[in-house]
Amino acid sequence: MRSTEEFEEFARARIPQLYRTAWLLCGDRHHAEDLVQDTLANVLKAWHRVDSPGAYARTALVRTYVSQRRRKSWSERPTEVVPEVAERAGDPELRLALQSALGELAPLDRAVLVLRFFEDRSVEQVALDLGKNASAISTRTARALNRLRAVLGDDAVQLIAL
Repeated sequence: MRSTEEFEEFARARIPQLYRTAWLLCGDRHHAEDLVQDTLANVLKAWHRVDSPGAYARTALVRTYVSQRRRKSWSERPTEVVPEVAERAGDPELRLALQSALGELAPLDRAVLVLRFFEDRSVEQVALDLGKNASAISTRTARALNRLRAVLGDDAVQLIAL
């Protein structure tokens, strides 16, 4: 049986990766932080019975995201002032274009693209994470990429740099 200390060590090691994936899915720092927190709470509940906590955490993160997006309260933005954003390497306009284009996709399509291309996971791994079959993931990936290319236009070629 795993101890609470082992969970804390696991959580500290996985938070950066989970946060990166959550931010790519949500497009918002606050929602991403909440998503990671909810995910880690779910992992802690199942900590003693999970064989592969990393895979369980990733699956819980994506499923929690898709579930949250179904709620009407998801799109609420209770602030009028945009916080300052730290300077980041790379082309910020391209990053914003990508974030905007991802935001136009359905939550499951967005999750598939983030897992496949930003998390570098195979079709089979994504299918397991999302509880779908591999052919459905392949089809969804192709259709989502076509929609993303249509939205981004010429900027799609520059995404390799991200």
